Amino acid sequence: MNTKETITNKKIIILLATICCLLWGSAFPFVKLGYSLFKISPNDIPSKFLFAGYRFALAGIIVLIISKLAGKKLSILTRENIFQIVLLGITQTTLQYVFFYIGMGYTTGTKGAIMNGTGTFFSIILAHFIYKNDKLNFNKVLGCIIGFLGVIAANFSSDIFKVSFSLNGDFMIILSTFTLSASSIYGKKITQKLDSALVTGYQLLIGGFVLSLLGFSAGGHLSGFTPKSTVLLLYLAALSSIAFSLWTILLKYNKVGTISMFNFLVPVFGVLLSGLVLSENILELKNLIALILVCIGIILANRDNSKG
Repeated sequence: MNTKETITNKKIIILLATICCLLWGSAFPFVKLGYSLFKISPNDIPSKFLFAGYRFALAGIIVLIISKLAGKKLSILTRENIFQIVLLGITQTTLQYVFFYIGMGYTTGTKGAIMNGTGTFFSIILAHFIYKNDKLNFNKVLGCIIGFLGVIAANFSSDIFKVSFSLNGDFMIILSTFTLSASSIYGKKITQKLDSALVTGYQLLIGGFVLSLLGFSAGGHLSGFTPKSTVLLLYLAALSSIAFSLWTILLKYNKVGTISMFNFLVPVFGVLLSGLVLSENILELKNLIALILVCIGIILANRDNSKG
């Protein structure tokens, strides 16, 4: 009986974690599709901020509504923690997605998905200097090296002696992942005393509001509202709120190391869905090599944690 329950629980964990990664992976091609539907050109940065702001403010509202329906009290903001939550929203949502939305306008969905995998490595390195019980070891170092080799492979052009690396695109995606890694560590500190779902909802709402404000103040606008583009915007908001909510539940009832190993699925789904949605060529050898290296790197880096 206990064995059967354990197997069932493992199946549920795998299913929910896979759904989260599928949702996050789908963001890469659908953000680029959103640029097209809302008629946002690659150089129209203010409108990209506005697009991002709408998405994450809506996501925050969805999370808070779900929390309210679950019986949670939304009044967690006090003089002591409001600065912390605002700072988290500005870093984890506003600043991260300023980099992300700029970057996705100048790179492919496939490369963006692969480069997003570097976030795991940044987290491992930062944790080494912050937490005494989370130091670097052989598996983590080897995983980081192999993973970054995957990032390098993704940027090789057809001429093996030339490297295709865009500061406006690829470098911005890397900055986005680093910002998320650093802010997530800060968020972990905040959620030790506060409900993680409510913190997530408020930081998404605050971060989205600031992004919208930046977009409006810089002259951004969204002119392509149609049933199709509106559904896409709602989907992007929903995927963030659902994925964060599910991931929070998984982390609440399971060890972090057990769940974090599933992160390697995000670039996998991102690459596959970029090919399906954007008709990008995902069959190039460099993409296959990069994807394999990134996945191996993340699995290696988490192997010791998954056993703990």
